[in-house]
Amino acid sequence: MSLLYEDKYLKIEIESSEIPWLKIFTQIAYKEMSEVPLEVRLAIYTLLDVIELALLAYFEPTKVNIASFGNYMPHVHWHIMARFTKDSYFPEPMWGEKQREAQLALPSFEIFYKHLKEQLNSLNP
Repeated sequence: MSLLYEDKYLKIEIESSEIPWLKIFTQIAYKEMSEVPLEVRLAIYTLLDVIELALLAYFEPTKVNIASFGNYMPHVHWHIMARFTKDSYFPEPMWGEKQREAQLALPSFEIFYKHLKEQLNSLNP
């Protein structure tokens, strides 16, 4: 994992995977979303929108998955993943049972993450 973005409320990490996969974490470890102050919740939803729209535009995935579990890590965080019918796990979740060996031909993750970082940084000048 590597850090893509950080501000006073949130940070975004890149999950190493065959698919584009990002995670948004609150800077303060809240256990449940209902504990998160409204200002931070609004910041999360803004980042979810920005990331989803960027994934859709750049990768043209079959589906974007957005999930928040925290069963193993009781710290509010969100997973955002671009999913493809031929990825190794589709239609299962990425932490589910592998369905096939995939060899996806996707556009550059590095270029995507660079542009996304620029876009995120422009939200907080």
